[in-house]
Amino acid sequence: MEEIVLEAELREGKGRASSKDLKESGYLPAVVYSHGKDALSVKISRGALLRLVHQHHLETSIITLKIKDDKKAKGRPCLIKEIQHDPVGEDIIHVDFNEISLTETIKVNIPIETKGEAAGVKQEGGSLEHLLWEAEVECLPTNIPKSIEVDISALKMGEAIHVKDMAFPSGVKCLNDPAAVVLHVVAPMKEEAPAEAVEGEAKEEPEVIKEKKEVPAEGAPASEAKEKEKK
Repeated sequence: MEEIVLEAELREGKGRASSKDLKESGYLPAVVYSHGKDALSVKISRGALLRLVHQHHLETSIITLKIKDDKKAKGRPCLIKEIQHDPVGEDIIHVDFNEISLTETIKVNIPIETKGEAAGVKQEGGSLEHLLWEAEVECLPTNIPKSIEVDISALKMGEAIHVKDMAFPSGVKCLNDPAAVVLHVVAPMKEEAPAEAVEGEAKEEPEVIKEKKEVPAEGAPASEAKEKEKK
């Protein structure tokens, strides 16, 4: 397993003003959480983190966090708990790390990737639906797979791949429902043609409601009736 190292320094200031100063100097605020210990406030290089983001799948990668002046000279093995983004500019503004033990099992979500093209799509014109995108697994941190690959080449129209059909590496236990559907091939939806009018059938005309005219009373002059209509 490749070791991913990220350098950090202890951080004292907190709040927006401190975060702004860090950003201007090329750093990001971060917190390291450890079971049974107080959280540790640190700062990390923004550029170094972005390089790791582009090179690795950080959600499932163990990062050795080497904190300057830390008693743990070998570094702290961590998983990224959360990366917070600016809701407007989408820039990274804060990172949370979880310190872990390399000898204790943990639960993580692993992406599910497909291999090949389904026969039901290629030969029968069906549509592939991907329902489960991640698998929850339990394993030692050193055994975390980057992804779970599923070969869909033999998948025909109307067939499905369930969690129980997937193969996991030795030492990796899947926690999802074995009967859950991961992928399946369905027939394409048919567009309903508009109903055609039957030959000889008369089209119904919309009813027009006309204003009711007043009928002049018996014996009343016609000029009086016309005067009422004008009003």
